[in-house]
Amino acid sequence: MRLEKFLSESGIASRRDAKRYISTGQVTVNGERVLIPGTHIDPQQDEIIFDGELVRGQPERIYLMLNKPAGYVTTVRDERGRPTVMALVRDIPERIYPIGRLDLETEGLLLMTNDGDFAHRILHPSHEIQKTYVAWVAGQPTRQTIQRLREGIEIETGVTISAQVSQIGRRSGQTQFKVVIHEGKKRQIRRMFHAVGHTVVYLKRIRIGSLSLGRLSVGKYRRLTLTEIEGFHREVPDQPDG
Repeated sequence: MRLEKFLSESGIASRRDAKRYISTGQVTVNGERVLIPGTHIDPQQDEIIFDGELVRGQPERIYLMLNKPAGYVTTVRDERGRPTVMALVRDIPERIYPIGRLDLETEGLLLMTNDGDFAHRILHPSHEIQKTYVAWVAGQPTRQTIQRLREGIEIETGVTISAQVSQIGRRSGQTQFKVVIHEGKKRQIRRMFHAVGHTVVYLKRIRIGSLSLGRLSVGKYRRLTLTEIEGFHREVPDQPDG
């Protein structure tokens, strides 16, 4: 088994983050530091240590939906000392981690787990999982501007893929939109509107694929139901390990 797959299945991190931990020297196998992701190990025979702790076999699978407040970063730990979403789930005894990212100032649906394959399904770009946001932006974008956003627009990280952009509300000096994307570019929605001259003043993710935030209160979490977990596995098939 590849080392990063073992780490993800043991609840350490997603495969992507596990590769980063390996590359930065945080993992040893039988006392030797391993720096190359993709290294094959024998889970039954080898001793794997992460950050000084022995990594054991597969724990109980945990699947959480959190309504992330603004002001929290979506990492397990933050080198700048900012509060992380882990503070909101500290009563969960198992080691879990967030799937993907939400900006510091963005609210809404964040999935957390210790199931590396589940995280891999969500993060793998080939799956093109739709993510739905509600955004309030400064000003009133024209119909032509909205169409540009729908068709794809140049931002710092490249040209965006076509998106669903619908105006759903309005108040003094601001316009509300529902935006559906299936990319994961950094700060994508904020950068999309900035590129057409409008600042996002509030952003909240309300849906990932078939999973909806619903009435979950800000700062609270709940466990996914078995029906939701099974439905998502059917909706997003796994990718072969490679």
